[in-house]
Amino acid sequence: MRIVSLLPAATDVVAELGLLGHLVGRTHECDWPAAVETVPVVTSTGVDQNALSSREINSTVHHGSSLYGLDADLLHDLKPDVILTQDLCDVCAISYRKVTDTVRMMDIGPTVLSLEPSTLDEVLGCLKTVGDVLGVDSTDKIAALRERADVIAQQTKDLHHPRVAAIEWLDPVWPAGHWVPEQIALAGGTPLIAEPGEHTRPITWQTVHDARPDVVLLMPCGFPPERTMRELPDEPLPETWVLDGPSYFNRPGPRVVRGVEVLAHVLHGIGEVSAHEATKLPAWT
Repeated sequence: MRIVSLLPAATDVVAELGLLGHLVGRTHECDWPAAVETVPVVTSTGVDQNALSSREINSTVHHGSSLYGLDADLLHDLKPDVILTQDLCDVCAISYRKVTDTVRMMDIGPTVLSLEPSTLDEVLGCLKTVGDVLGVDSTDKIAALRERADVIAQQTKDLHHPRVAAIEWLDPVWPAGHWVPEQIALAGGTPLIAEPGEHTRPITWQTVHDARPDVVLLMPCGFPPERTMRELPDEPLPETWVLDGPSYFNRPGPRVVRGVEVLAHVLHGIGEVSAHEATKLPAWT
């Protein structure tokens, strides 16, 4: 089975299922585990997130510019049996329409599997969806991930639940919806601004202040922590943490469970995390 992943979260799923040896193509954003570095890259982007501000990146996206290119010739040469993609967000990965249009022109059409989870259960369900297509039993993998999340929920259920605002983009301010409110709740927090499963819209910092959070989480989509540190909001925020959004919160893959564990440390001091996973900012003055 020859697999091409056009979604970093799907690559995470392939790795969790023990099928990295079957991965023949990936996106330029697939960065975990380290073994994927040798897999051919079939996508590209003309947007340099290190050169542009959040506002400039947002403007590029909403003026209709395509964020991603797909190397159709390389994709054809790789002869995939299965292509893993998504139709949830054109900003997060190459568009589903572009994938299907490209596949339609290939002489041997692979199976195109679109992953579109919006809740934590659906994220974990992607392991079963992909496993079923690839002939792998995902039952034990899913059970182990659920158990880890349940352990955190049991450890935090009787603790004080601080009010938590999670921010997925900095300018404009965009709250983190979909599965993130569930991650916060499992970790012993009270999620604000967004509901579980919600596809959110931009808000203002005043809306954040009006929600009266005890803790603010900065997890910009696609920004590693060091990139987020270069564009911190100039706002009198309460206790604020910079998190590794791409690894544990933005991508709907199995590592969202590690995100729950990271949040348990942030909110209650449970467990250990690295500085890359979570860094508390100095108090605003």
